[in-house]
Amino acid sequence: MAPRRGSELRADPNDRPPGRARAAPPTRKRRNPPRRAVRGKKRGILRTLTRWGVMAMLWGAIAVVAICGYFAFTLPKISDLAAVGRRPSVTLLAADGSLIATYGDLFGEPLRLKDMPRYLPEAVLATEDRRFYHHFGIDPIGLGRALVADIRAGHVVQGGSTITQQLAKNLFLTPERTLGRKVQEAELAIWLEHRFSKEQILEIYLNRVYLGAGTYGVDAAARRYFGKSARDVSLYEAAVIAGLLRAPTRFSPANDRERAAARAHQVLDNMVAANFITQAQMAAAESQKTQLARVEPVLAGSRYFADWISEQIAGFAGFASRDLVVKTTLDPKMQAAAERAIADTLAKDGEKAEASQGALIAMTPEGAVRALVGGRDYADSQFDRATQALRQPGSSFKAFVYLAALEHGTRPSDHFVDAPIRIGNYQPHDFGGKYLGDVTVAEAVAESINTVAIQVEQRVGIDAVIAAARRLGITSELHRDLSLALGTSEVTLMDLTAAYAAFASGGEGAWPYGIEQIRDRDGQIIFQRQGSGPGRVIDPQTAATMNMLLAGVIDHGTGRAAQFGLPIAGKTGTTQDYRDALFVGYTADLVATVWFGNDDNSPMKDVTGGGLPARTWRAFMVEATRGEPARPLPSASVAVAQATAPMPAAGSPAPLQTILNRLFGGGAASAPPRPREKDPNDMK
Repeated sequence: MAPRRGSELRADPNDRPPGRARAAPPTRKRRNPPRRAVRGKKRGILRTLTRWGVMAMLWGAIAVVAICGYFAFTLPKISDLAAVGRRPSVTLLAADGSLIATYGDLFGEPLRLKDMPRYLPEAVLATEDRRFYHHFGIDPIGLGRALVADIRAGHVVQGGSTITQQLAKNLFLTPERTLGRKVQEAELAIWLEHRFSKEQILEIYLNRVYLGAGTYGVDAAARRYFGKSARDVSLYEAAVIAGLLRAPTRFSPANDRERAAARAHQVLDNMVAANFITQAQMAAAESQKTQLARVEPVLAGSRYFADWISEQIAGFAGFASRDLVVKTTLDPKMQAAAERAIADTLAKDGEKAEASQGALIAMTPEGAVRALVGGRDYADSQFDRATQALRQPGSSFKAFVYLAALEHGTRPSDHFVDAPIRIGNYQPHDFGGKYLGDVTVAEAVAESINTVAIQVEQRVGIDAVIAAARRLGITSELHRDLSLALGTSEVTLMDLTAAYAAFASGGEGAWPYGIEQIRDRDGQIIFQRQGSGPGRVIDPQTAATMNMLLAGVIDHGTGRAAQFGLPIAGKTGTTQDYRDALFVGYTADLVATVWFGNDDNSPMKDVTGGGLPARTWRAFMVEATRGEPARPLPSASVAVAQATAPMPAAGSPAPLQTILNRLFGGGAASAPPRPREKDPNDMK
């Protein structure tokens, strides 16, 4: 049917010839989004960021509160500030009053601010915390200023801690540098500011702060450095004390007067900047620097002696809560001579002799210890080889064998045969494998003959030898076997020296001691030595005979290297494989023992008691007895009477009169000794 006229035919869009592509719809021109939509989107992002920021701040605050709460929970007990304790101080003085060492804490008199010169707390405030009266325990301005100064300098030049923070750290916390400690320090500072007034905090700080040389508080420092109370210090002295706060040891006038003076100048300059003093007052104070006290230096080498003394104080004074001053028996001049003798020998011969350690102890015949060297260097090793080490004494132990023999009827002129012997499975040898044949007891002692010492021990019995050693003061374990006579049981040098003191005193026993008096800081005497000891341990006649025998060791025997002009006696000692070498000798006024060896007990290189120890002993004794009169050893007349039995002329190392002359100060020359290849010093 034909379409109607005028009608308009419209094609179906889906009706297209096969294979013909669909026409693309006409493109429309895009418009920019409206401004309202952009603003809405930005507001959404801002709301999201704000929400997350608030959340982060909230959780951060919770974390800070939790951390602070944790460290607050772990704070030390702070309910009673006055309960903070201290160690009572102990000051050790030598026999002449010079300072040996200090232990514990030195506190002065607690002072109120009104008791101090105005410029003393001002010097501290000007140097440590100028804004002290304007902060709440923590000073943000001071922290910022310190941070800027440190950044400019490239290292730490200022600290931001307030006096309140320093007080909190010093009284309650450890010195470790951790975030936790800094948090606790800040919390404690705020607590202190809340609990105490500014004046109270400053007062506590000035009475408790450490100021070097063992002193705590300005009064202790003033007494230590200037010999006066903090009430009486001058402006310059106040500056010196305030200057110690940064580095008490470095700026101590006891260690470096020039550095302390330079630091005091800085403090005075700070006081001018803080308007506490004027330039004129600073100049006047600078002129007072000659008033800086000279502090007696500590005797560094006497630390072995100081340690030995410190262990005994409680036994005499109890565990006192008050400060103590202990006067000891140490002689500074003898101590210096002892240190020098050991150091010189080790420096000169130690390496080639393969000897790494040395020790020396000297005491009076009554037992007062005058010098003690416990090792080569206290800084390297605090182990005291004079009082703590147990070492074999070698042939120096033979003195107790012959003492027991004399007490059982043996005489110096009795004969024994020096030849190879075997007792069961035991076969002792003489040093170097040389034997002398027929010898007297006197010769056997002088030449330190091992085979004779064993025979004498057999004759009197081991128990008698042990009893004699115990009676004279040997306290260590002694083994009941024949080798005891040759010194195979270990002893301390202290015990050995005290035992020989009985010979020097003519038979009176000695208990070694180092404390003469103990008093408190106020001068009240707590202990005063009145003199004590075991009393007589050797019959005078026997003691005189022992002196004669031991004088022969020096006169013509193994100890000839120890001779130096005074009447002396002694004994050498060398142990197997040269592991120990020592010499014990004495005059009428002083007994001393010198030892060389190695801590690991390794052998030395051919070091015998008559070598390095005897020469070192001589070097020490020459200095220690300089200016002293040549007094004879005790009981001279008794010794002459004891020696009535004739000693054989043939084969004798020296006439009896020669020994007596040297022993008691006579002037006759000694007879030449029997030729030997080397000094026979003991067991091998």
